[in-house]
Amino acid sequence: MATRSFITGCAGAVLSDAERAFLRDTDPWGLILFARNCETPDQIRTLVADFRDSVGRADAPVLIDQEGGRVQRLKPPHWPDYPAAGRIGRLYDTDPDEGLHAAWLHGRLIGEDLYGLGITVDCLPCLDIRTPETHAAIGDRSFGADPARIVALAEAQVRGLAAAGIAPVMKHMPGHGRATIDSHFELPVVGSDRDELERTDFAPFRQMAAPSIGLPTGLPMGMTAHVVYEAIDKAAPATLSYEVIDAIIRGSIGFDGLLMSDDLSMQALSGSLDERARGAIAAGCDLALHCNGNAAEMAAVAEAVPHLTGRAAERAATALRFAARQETDLDAARREFEALAEKARSLDPAGGPVS
Repeated sequence: MATRSFITGCAGAVLSDAERAFLRDTDPWGLILFARNCETPDQIRTLVADFRDSVGRADAPVLIDQEGGRVQRLKPPHWPDYPAAGRIGRLYDTDPDEGLHAAWLHGRLIGEDLYGLGITVDCLPCLDIRTPETHAAIGDRSFGADPARIVALAEAQVRGLAAAGIAPVMKHMPGHGRATIDSHFELPVVGSDRDELERTDFAPFRQMAAPSIGLPTGLPMGMTAHVVYEAIDKAAPATLSYEVIDAIIRGSIGFDGLLMSDDLSMQALSGSLDERARGAIAAGCDLALHCNGNAAEMAAVAEAVPHLTGRAAERAATALRFAARQETDLDAARREFEALAEKARSLDPAGGPVS
């Protein structure tokens, strides 16, 4: 049976018999974990192994959003409390070398946490710019307002993540930073003209889609934004817009990696789950992402998407070869990061006026 073009969630800390049967019958490309799925290291390792046994693929991807700050599914006491990207960005402002080293350590140590659990993909880095109007849904998840600073820090973070053996996903393409409302609950509409978007919001994605210093290839995976960009497509958010995906993400940005939707269960989108899934694939997403673990919605998404074949299958295979694990003195890395993280936490992630 061919793998289907979706990533699914699950309801709790263990798979039910019904979920195992669903996974066996539909064979999603991957599983994404949320806080509800993460209790202890041993429990997560068992859940990951159960998922892979159910789909019959020992290398089936397991994803998570482990960013630091407000977005970390693995929490104390079993895992460290990592600072948000915005605080690392402020550290970079005070000392660029310290900021870059902190970003690398941030990725490397988060990656080590994931590697030990069998998780293979982190939905990181967040390349969205921060403006004075940026909604708190992004907020300090952004490294800052300057595309060059975002790229420098994201590149260091990705190198650290890859050194732990973890593949990255850049988000939210082609840029969520100008959204003034939360796409978890409403559909943001951005009215900026295309020239401004190309110069600012799209720029970090364009640079990270291409080979850059320390990275032999562009980033292998990306996630769309549930945001309408009126200058490109007045009718549909990026996730469901052929115009945005073809002209901007694949065109202007030049991204040829594996493209997944953001979570289709978010309220920014309208229509049934099967309509959303079909729309995302028709617009040009390679994979439909569904996260909430609702069984009926999972079934609707699975029924709506095609098997993973052709160029999408090639991109998926390439994505999983991106990370190359390297040995690191982890005790020294943790000591260094603890000192830098303490300094970063003392800094206002907004830095006063956005710079």
